[in-house]
Amino acid sequence: MQIFVNNPDFIVEDMLKGFAAAHPEVMLSPLNERVVTLKEKKEKVGVITGGGSGHEPAFLGYVGEGMLDAVAIGEIFASPPAQAFLDAMIEADNGRGVACLFGNYAGDNMNVKMAIQMAEDEDIEVKYVVATDDIASSPKETREKRHGIAGGYFMWKVGGAKAASGATLDEVIEVAQKVVDRTRSICVGISPCTIPAVGTPNFLIDEGTMEFGIGHHGETGIENKALGTANEIAREMTEAILTDFDFDENRNLAVMISGLGSTMLMEQYVICGQVLAILKEQGHQVERVYVGNFVTSLDMGGLSLTIVDLDEEITQLLEADGQATGLKNY
Repeated sequence: MQIFVNNPDFIVEDMLKGFAAAHPEVMLSPLNERVVTLKEKKEKVGVITGGGSGHEPAFLGYVGEGMLDAVAIGEIFASPPAQAFLDAMIEADNGRGVACLFGNYAGDNMNVKMAIQMAEDEDIEVKYVVATDDIASSPKETREKRHGIAGGYFMWKVGGAKAASGATLDEVIEVAQKVVDRTRSICVGISPCTIPAVGTPNFLIDEGTMEFGIGHHGETGIENKALGTANEIAREMTEAILTDFDFDENRNLAVMISGLGSTMLMEQYVICGQVLAILKEQGHQVERVYVGNFVTSLDMGGLSLTIVDLDEEITQLLEADGQATGLKNY
């Protein structure tokens, strides 16, 4: 494996220094060098997240005006400790409470809940919502156990926009939960990823096969099967999500294709074109389309499909101004 690295054990620290140097509107918190925060504070509900490194531009890339106020950063594929979440809460707090919007993983759940207890001693009110969009990670009957993957973007965007509008903490939590409830995702992996400090793939996918429903850390999917054509894969992913939604009428939707790290934009647009054709064929109206690397998995080959069932409020908040630092339009 050949990558641009100094000491692979300190690649996260080097990344954070470079990120802060590249984006003058953010800084590494003086409380904790594993917390990225906006320099300019606004009088509003604070919105934060946190998670392991390796998913860039998530999570640090979504700090920005109208988005997240602070983010706790863990080691590669590892939850930030409770102290980092607490320090992110402190950085984001302006006396109106903090919404912590994060992915549904065991380590994050444990550390966020510990941090919330610690925040009580700082007189900071914190409420949380967990993203549960990964339909492959648990059956529909136990949706609350599902992991959060690329669909977390919509939770951060909608929650951040609601907070920027002057909403209360309860209102931010309510709309964040609403968009979580209306979001579904699934991933397909076609090649493994490699943690820099390890240097070898952390799982294997045989040539000519794909892992349908793979997790963002290489968790086993629904099925390992022969690699199909792009159109076949797009149809299977789309139908899996629509089956989970089980719509009884035509809907207005948002669609996101997110590469997992090493998948070319060329491939992503091939998949996107077929997904949109299938949705149109079934009578749905696609209002917003996102294509690119939004939540990745190091250098994994593959992509995720996310579909959001829109309503008027969610649509308006997605259209609101937001400046995700890691997704700047230069």
